Amino acid sequence: MPDKDTVEQEPRVAEEEMESTEQVDVVEASDVVEEEAEAEEPTEVEQLQEELEEARAEAEEYLDGWRRAQAEFSNYKKRQRAEQAKIRELANANLLRKLLPVLDDFDRAIATMPEGVQKLSWSQGLLMVRRKLEAILESEGVEPIETEGESFDPNYHEAVTHEELEGYEEGEIIGEVQKGYALGDRVLRPALVRVAKAPSSPPEGDDVAGEESGVSDG
Repeated sequence: MPDKDTVEQEPRVAEEEMESTEQVDVVEASDVVEEEAEAEEPTEVEQLQEELEEARAEAEEYLDGWRRAQAEFSNYKKRQRAEQAKIRELANANLLRKLLPVLDDFDRAIATMPEGVQKLSWSQGLLMVRRKLEAILESEGVEPIETEGESFDPNYHEAVTHEELEGYEEGEIIGEVQKGYALGDRVLRPALVRVAKAPSSPPEGDDVAGEESGVSDG
């Protein structure tokens, strides 16, 4: 017959074994949860890689902004230089335009000199001043507008008269009244010219009258 103490110890041992088994199950379950959590959480290397990619993207964005700002500033400087060059060109053209009447006065004075006077010292000085002024205009790119043997061009010529003249076709320049000058593609002053026009045809009545007159004379 088993002892009373042995009988009482057997259920207690069974309970302890069950508790030990439950504790093992809890520990194993905790380990599984921790492993799953570790699997879900990114590692330190992955975090650093993400931060690096974000930093690269931000740096690229800043670089693009800097490039756009640099391009805009470069375009701004080009526009400024172009505007300044245009202002200088306009100011230069206005100054050169104001010198043209002075050259005209020299030409008129020289044209009205009596014969034999051009050899005098004062007239030679006048001619020298005229040549210097013309040289200054030429050095700045000012050139006279051609008229001799040319056809009328409203971009470069201004018609003073339209005349019927034998030996000239319609629209052909007969003569120059005042010289014109151009600075590159810019016309400083158009040339004043006389332009030929087509001869007007006689009225039909005059032709008939002339024919009848010829018949009656015969």
